[in-house]
Amino acid sequence: MPRINKTAVLALLTATSSIFLLFQLYYYRQHVSQNGPHIFGRTVHLSGKDTQWKVVKKFMGLVHKYNLPVFLVDTASLSILSQGSMLLKDSLVKEPHCSFLCTNRDFVTFALLGNLWKYDAGLVSAAEEKGFELLEVRGKDPRLVSMDDLSGNEIPLHFLFRLDGYVVHAVVLYERSGNYLWHGLLRLKPNMDRKFAPFRKLDYGQNAGAYDRPELVLTTLDGLDVRIPRNITGFLTEYSQARFLECRYREARSFFQLYPDDVSPEAMDFRMKAKALLHLAARTLTKLHVPFWLSSGTCLGWFRQCSIIPYSKDVDLGIWIKDYRPDITQAFQKAGLPLKHKFGKVEDSLELSFQGLDVKLDIFFFYEETDIVWNGGTQVKSGKKFKYVFPPFSLCWAELMDLKVRVPCETVDYIIANYGPTWDTPVKTWDWKSSPPNVQENGVWPVQEWDEVIQVY
Repeated sequence: MPRINKTAVLALLTATSSIFLLFQLYYYRQHVSQNGPHIFGRTVHLSGKDTQWKVVKKFMGLVHKYNLPVFLVDTASLSILSQGSMLLKDSLVKEPHCSFLCTNRDFVTFALLGNLWKYDAGLVSAAEEKGFELLEVRGKDPRLVSMDDLSGNEIPLHFLFRLDGYVVHAVVLYERSGNYLWHGLLRLKPNMDRKFAPFRKLDYGQNAGAYDRPELVLTTLDGLDVRIPRNITGFLTEYSQARFLECRYREARSFFQLYPDDVSPEAMDFRMKAKALLHLAARTLTKLHVPFWLSSGTCLGWFRQCSIIPYSKDVDLGIWIKDYRPDITQAFQKAGLPLKHKFGKVEDSLELSFQGLDVKLDIFFFYEETDIVWNGGTQVKSGKKFKYVFPPFSLCWAELMDLKVRVPCETVDYIIANYGPTWDTPVKTWDWKSSPPNVQENGVWPVQEWDEVIQVY
């Protein structure tokens, strides 16, 4: 009788086990498709007694009927989803319940991608057929507003669906020219019901907001198919920093009525080069994950005239010193911007300057103290140090030259500190050592440190 080959037997057993596992997987998937939805692998048989869940279910039915491209942006729901321990706790509950879409609040929030959706007036009647009361909040489309036309067409900004005392808030996100998503303020008109929803408690609408386009994934929550951001933690971080400030076109037009814009070929050429430099700087710093904001004259140009000041001859950016990276200089040089000068050091008054195409890029590093914020300056010939003091500020998003950029949220305070109360009057002669009202002398660099703190190329 021939001897049994152990290798052959092992191979046969392995193949048999694999076939069996594949059969189980096939049976499992068939069972799922026939027996209802799963939540992270767990079948959900909700009783339907939960009012919130029923309202959300009806809303999702409306979404599917009108092809509304929505995804979950409710901060309470996403916070629960981002906590792995909460998911494990929920999976151990014997009786399935509405655990993600039904929080301890009387509303839930979805985002609606406006560029993927064609407005259908039938939405109102369809919502009413399902028992919803619908409040639609509209506002001006900022993409159509300019200094030449301040009217702007009205577009839907927020939809609020109310049923049985529970509200589903749909925030409409529009794509802007800087390749980002934007939502507007939730501003009620005089004839609107101010008790329709808990407006002060809503996650979105107190301010306009700006977001990078999130990657979405389809999952099943509480028995309902819902799209959510793939990177939930990243989205929630964006949410905490999303406040957006619109360019002040009306004030800019008034400014240009007093001081006509320079439309000479030289000015137009400078603006074009400054725009290219700003975009290049933004790409370089974004790759390094270094946040920055518009500072000095570049910030003034955005706030005062929605543009670059043509006689400024440079682009100014601010960076918190805590975000400094030693490879910033190398990254800019690799991008084609050689280092022009380096003043100060990381511990004190650091400043970098790079040379673009006929336009200089100045990067000022800001230091935070108890009740002030400051950046430094250095005079090459004397080694004198200077300090520019600002009140504390936070950062908001804005748009300049088709680019999503940060600016100080407290823009007026920031600009007044740097340019004084007459900031809205153009000044073409400017001495960086004496003209700013917030400049202070800050000592002198020791001669033995000059080689380190005063580097000019």
